[in-house]
Formats: sequence, C-alpha cells, structure tokens
Amino acid sequence: MIINGQEENVATPISVDELIASKGFNAGRVAVEVNGAIVPRDKRAQTMLNGTDTVEIVTFVQGG
Repeated sequence: MIINGQEENVATPISVDELIASKGFNAGRVAVEVNGAIVPRDKRAQTMLNGTDTVEIVTFVQGG
C-alpha cells in the first residue's frame, strides 16, 4: 500500500478509520483520499483497504 507517497506494508484488510488510528492521526482533523477519491468521514469505518491501494492522508493545520 502507498500511504502519503511512501510504500508501506500494512496488514489488510483494514478500514480507513483503523489506518488513521494506527498512524496516530486525529480523525477529526484529517481528510482521506483512496485511489484518487475522497472518503467521506461517515464512510471511513466501512471503507476497507487492500495492499494495492494508494492513500493520501491530509492534516488540517490551524493558524496564520
């Protein structure tokens, strides 16, 4: 699986929610894209990933 541009070995199947948690991200402060499609927050628990997926996790940063 490719996560944020880096190839990683991740035990699959794994949900988007589980991946976010395993990476230590705050689920409320990230946007997730899988294979070029944004995964809505309410679909993360049921969206399952496999070893060939490309995932981008973008963190929201507050400040100025």
